[in-house]
Amino acid sequence: MRLLVLLFSLLLGSLAAAEEIYLTNGEWPPYTGEKLPHYGVASRIVTEAFAIEGVKVHWEFYPWARAMRLAKSGQRPGTAAWLNSPEREQAFFISDPLIMSGYVLFHRKDDPFNWQTIDDLRDLRIGAVIGYDYGVPFEQAERDKRLQVKRVNTDEQAFRLLLAGRIDILPVDRLVGLALLQHFDRADRERLTYHRLPLRKDNLHLLLSRQIEGNEELMERFNRGLAELERSGKLERYRLEAQQLPGSAP
Repeated sequence: MRLLVLLFSLLLGSLAAAEEIYLTNGEWPPYTGEKLPHYGVASRIVTEAFAIEGVKVHWEFYPWARAMRLAKSGQRPGTAAWLNSPEREQAFFISDPLIMSGYVLFHRKDDPFNWQTIDDLRDLRIGAVIGYDYGVPFEQAERDKRLQVKRVNTDEQAFRLLLAGRIDILPVDRLVGLALLQHFDRADRERLTYHRLPLRKDNLHLLLSRQIEGNEELMERFNRGLAELERSGKLERYRLEAQQLPGSAP
């Protein structure tokens, strides 16, 4: 009897452990951030969708390149929140959409420009962040050396390069850029604006590594939870709230 009780206890402990997941994340307010309420709107969506399926999420915050590397190698089960790409589909199970992201090109007001296609940007010095995916046309043009791209570690670093005149334009999600600029001096904020034409408009997703057994089934559960979150009306409410965060006004 004692042996049966012990085995039953171990089984329950194992099941409880299996209902927790450690995901990597990074700083990208208002979508994700270690000091944000609920760790940001995208993190909140992931946490609550998993909770509906009885899975507790633990967030680990890293620089974005490392967050991706840990998940891609299977050292962590997954990561959020990312744009989809053919390369990522090879390495991850991709969730249904969490929230829409729209990249625009920030620039100094005293250095206006206009563009319609990627080739219109070829004579401009462009800032970008290591590990970020700016869409197939941009990424291909960068690989082909048709664009002059300087990659740095964070959007904040890139904005400082823009203010210093060391780059001419900077692709950033509009909400992320406006929220981040709230931490700059008002005089610096007023020097910058953005072009209305989006560079990329796409959804953010949860990625679960294909290296880990059971992640395909776990993604199915997550998508079920996400669908239930949408049916409840909470998903749309959280998406609308992200538009109202400080710094996110047009």
